[in-house]
Amino acid sequence: MQRVPQDSNFNYMAEDNAKNMEESMAATEAVVDTTAAPEADKRPVRAGDRPRTDSRDRRGGGRSPRGNRPRDDRRSEFAQKMIGIRRVARVMAGGRRFNFSAALVLGDKKGRVGVGVGKAADTQLAIEKATRAAKRHMIQLNLTKNRSIPHNVDAKYCASVVEIRPSPGRGLVAGSSVRTVLELAGVSDVTAKLLSRSKNPINNARAAIAALRSIGKK
Repeated sequence: MQRVPQDSNFNYMAEDNAKNMEESMAATEAVVDTTAAPEADKRPVRAGDRPRTDSRDRRGGGRSPRGNRPRDDRRSEFAQKMIGIRRVARVMAGGRRFNFSAALVLGDKKGRVGVGVGKAADTQLAIEKATRAAKRHMIQLNLTKNRSIPHNVDAKYCASVVEIRPSPGRGLVAGSSVRTVLELAGVSDVTAKLLSRSKNPINNARAAIAALRSIGKK
């Protein structure tokens, strides 16, 4: 038996490997690269450009997302102003429970005004309750042509005593929460005087409402 030298075996294997590599390279060049991006997408990306997305990746078609719905920009006809907000505590079996108390004045500056108080565990909820209470207890004033009151009025609520007098040409002269009530009611050319020592803004506002109720429309 004739023995083949060891060097010749290595030569045959090297030749076979070279042929296989050439064939694989030729096959690779012949295959078309389907994953390459189109020519339009190969343009350079500049700063500030929005990311390009394929229309097939969009979900929901041309519908706008829920967050972009048109908002209702209608404003309320009433203006409001806070006259007091504080945290109150109620003693329970397990300890103290804290809530918020909000008081505000609501008016349209055309003769309608009201005072409301609301209590809730959240500040925003307390303000909403106070707004609803002010709308329920709103009064309509019978003002003169100059937006003044026809005669002197006074009232007492708890420890607060208020007197309101017409004063042509002087504008609005008042203090504390009584001024807030008269401003939102649209009253001018009046002078208001607190005849008591009470510093409670809610009682002073309610006393002003009680005084103005006497000139309100029935």
